[in-house]
Amino acid sequence: METTSFSLGTAPPLLTPPPVIAPPPPPKPRRSRGWMIATIILFVLLAFSVFVIFTQFISSQFNTLSFNDGFRGGITRETGPRLEECMLEDHDAASKIAVIRVEGTITDQRTDGADNSMVDVIRAQFDRAKKDHRVKAVVLKVDSPGGEVLATDEIKKAVARFQEDSGKPVICSMGSLAASGGYYISAPCRWIVANPLTITGSIGVLLQTWNYRGLMDKVGLMPVTYKSGKFKDMLGGERSTNEIPAEERVMVQGLIDETYQQFKSVVAEGRKAAHEKNKKEGHALVADWANYADGRVFSGSEACKLGFVDQLGDFRDAVKRAKEIAGLPSANLVEYRERYDISNFLHLLGQSASSHTVKLDLGMELPKLQAGELYFLSPTFVN
Repeated sequence: METTSFSLGTAPPLLTPPPVIAPPPPPKPRRSRGWMIATIILFVLLAFSVFVIFTQFISSQFNTLSFNDGFRGGITRETGPRLEECMLEDHDAASKIAVIRVEGTITDQRTDGADNSMVDVIRAQFDRAKKDHRVKAVVLKVDSPGGEVLATDEIKKAVARFQEDSGKPVICSMGSLAASGGYYISAPCRWIVANPLTITGSIGVLLQTWNYRGLMDKVGLMPVTYKSGKFKDMLGGERSTNEIPAEERVMVQGLIDETYQQFKSVVAEGRKAAHEKNKKEGHALVADWANYADGRVFSGSEACKLGFVDQLGDFRDAVKRAKEIAGLPSANLVEYRERYDISNFLHLLGQSASSHTVKLDLGMELPKLQAGELYFLSPTFVN
């Protein structure tokens, strides 16, 4: 056996150190693809929006082209409410009964950025029901305290014209409130159904203005008015009460009385025509009904006794009566609602900031009365 010897003064050989094992490098972080997915989704939505707008534009152009004119039709846009039929009750019947609602204060003003007013929509609904040969009757659901005189009269005319032109009956179903203008639009109906607790009546006219001269005197303001005639500032609120001519009061009252007589004639003619068709099944106005047309309100039960309504009941009773008058064993209930699409959404986005208002919710909707305008309205019962 060989041995290794080391002489004195000689250093031992160095030992080779073990190799250093380096850990593997950490994996590279994967890039998040969330932004890519979000971008793709937004791109798809944008492309879909452009496609919808393009198809609507092409469709509207084809509708406005005049084939007899050699495709020389001009570029026009369809105006008025766009309605779609919604099924309320499907009884698998061939005939239909259309339900048209009049809810809230009656006005011809466009509110909340809407393209159409209440009168526009209701007129369009009656036109749609008249053109549909499957619609055999209309149930008019009224829950309104009334409203503007002209707007109310337009709806009344739409009811009367629909029955005259189509021969289809309109049956009124009164809700919790159908007073003043709410009753005005109900009077021409072939049959009126009211709940015993319905508030109705309030036959009369309201004209309201404000006199703020007392407040002006307190803050030291003195109005200076130049006018072309004695009554040019009629209904002005800056005059003291002793400055209002007596003749002006007579003229204003005459205007109200004239409108009031129109209201009573609508009630008398509507109820008379309905009773002649309904015969003994309905209720005729009592002989002294005009004595009750002094602005007072009735319950549904009292209105039935006085002949202002024909029957006590609810919406189901009104539908049943519509079937009986129209001679229908069964019928589907439909409703016409305004159709909205992406163009409406873009229209809202394009509105200026000044067109939007901030509303304070007080738990009730107050009527927007305009000074100097006539109303068929029961303001005490505004919902």
